[in-house]
Amino acid sequence: MTLISRVLGLVRDIVLAGFGANAGMDAFFVAFKIPNFLRRLFAEGAFSQAFVPIISEYKEQRTHAAVQDLINKVAGTLGGILSVVAVVGVLASPVLITIFAPGFLYRDTAQFDLAAQMLRLTFPYILFVSLVAFAAGILNTFGRFAAASFAPVWLNVVMIGAALLVAPRLEQPVLALAGGVFVAGVVQLLFLLPALQRIRLMPRPRWGIRDAGVRRIMKLMLPGILGSSVAQINLLFDTLIASFLVAGSVSWLYYSDRLVEFPLGVFAIALSTVILPSLSRSHANDSTDEFSGTLDWGLRLVLLIGIPSALGLFILARPMITSLFMYRDFTAVDVDMAGLSLMAYAIGLPAFMLIKVLAPGFYSRKDPRTPVRIAIVALVTNMVLNLVFVIPMVRLGIPGPHAGLALATSVAAYVNAGLLFWVLYRDRFYRPRPGWRRFALQMLLAGGVMVAVLVWGMPSLSEWIAWDVTGRVGQLSLWVAIGALVYLAGLRLGGLRWSAFRRTGQA
Repeated sequence: MTLISRVLGLVRDIVLAGFGANAGMDAFFVAFKIPNFLRRLFAEGAFSQAFVPIISEYKEQRTHAAVQDLINKVAGTLGGILSVVAVVGVLASPVLITIFAPGFLYRDTAQFDLAAQMLRLTFPYILFVSLVAFAAGILNTFGRFAAASFAPVWLNVVMIGAALLVAPRLEQPVLALAGGVFVAGVVQLLFLLPALQRIRLMPRPRWGIRDAGVRRIMKLMLPGILGSSVAQINLLFDTLIASFLVAGSVSWLYYSDRLVEFPLGVFAIALSTVILPSLSRSHANDSTDEFSGTLDWGLRLVLLIGIPSALGLFILARPMITSLFMYRDFTAVDVDMAGLSLMAYAIGLPAFMLIKVLAPGFYSRKDPRTPVRIAIVALVTNMVLNLVFVIPMVRLGIPGPHAGLALATSVAAYVNAGLLFWVLYRDRFYRPRPGWRRFALQMLLAGGVMVAVLVWGMPSLSEWIAWDVTGRVGQLSLWVAIGALVYLAGLRLGGLRWSAFRRTGQA
């Protein structure tokens, strides 16, 4: 289901690329990023990480009626608070654009006004999508993963419809995209309600700010807001700086980030969603060995996928941008610039994926403070590196300073992942299972062979640009398939045993 969602998300971005990389699209992406940032910060980040362990505990140790009562009070409290936040966000949209993209006001007041107008449409999305995350947390805890994983499909379907059917009828076509975000939030929430009804946990919202369970969730959320979403804060900081750079910089970062998000969402986020209830259950049952084994299994899986994904994205960066996005108003210059930032983001992909597995190791134990401290270190690292990389590029006139923002984010992600791993290992919550050295050698061998084949055999970028749509997509599909097959063959020749990996997490 997650794969379907991500594929449609890619289709959505291909459709959006037809609008080009310009001031109008930069304004839309900022208006979309602000509620999307809050979604990941609160809904998929701190709230989910706090809510799932508590409701897992209620499920294991209390009655169905107690679980229903907690759900009712969380629904009422969450919905009430976010309704107020949504209203404030709509009224304060110019202020928010000034905070998150001050370069618009400095460079182009028309772009600033357009961004503020679109934010009034997109900001209420935070209310609906947070309730979607709340419903998804309930369903995932009770082993119903399919409906929650499918819900994001509706965001992509609605936005594609808005871009193709509504936008051509408007004087400002990008306004249709902002309206599509609002409608998509409502549709996603309505889609999950029948699934909650089937497990007899349909929320009946009640204000419950004083309830013990609600207070425990809020207590876990507050420090976790930063710790669970440092990558998103880094990306928004990138957007803030990019708003001062040449028009198109925000769009170039968006498209390259979206391609990195594809393997991250298909695999790492899906895996994180699955293992959090398992880790919470292991902690509740005081099963240290099972807890460590689940983490070990997750780490091997993300590296098994993350290493070749990062290598492939780096080598195929510009051919991929050309094949997927170079249509209508998306130019060769846009391909070059988006390709630069994609290569920089690709470097950090394994770290982005590792964070999605390591962070639940803390939240499942109801310890959000440690990731917060680590997140602050990573955030400061990112901010310092942004200045170190970007300012010299701007002063020296080096093309693509926006890629320096992406590279800083990647380096900060390794700092984050490394510190999360070290603390789990130091405190003996994680102990590597046997076979890691051999597994690492197998991945390095397979990855090296894949890189050699791609670099040696791929056509040049000029040939790629000269082909028509069918030729580009066909060649991209061919070389992605070749890379995947070579990597898998390299793993097999290196002696990786698939059955043992599936059963125990050992390769």
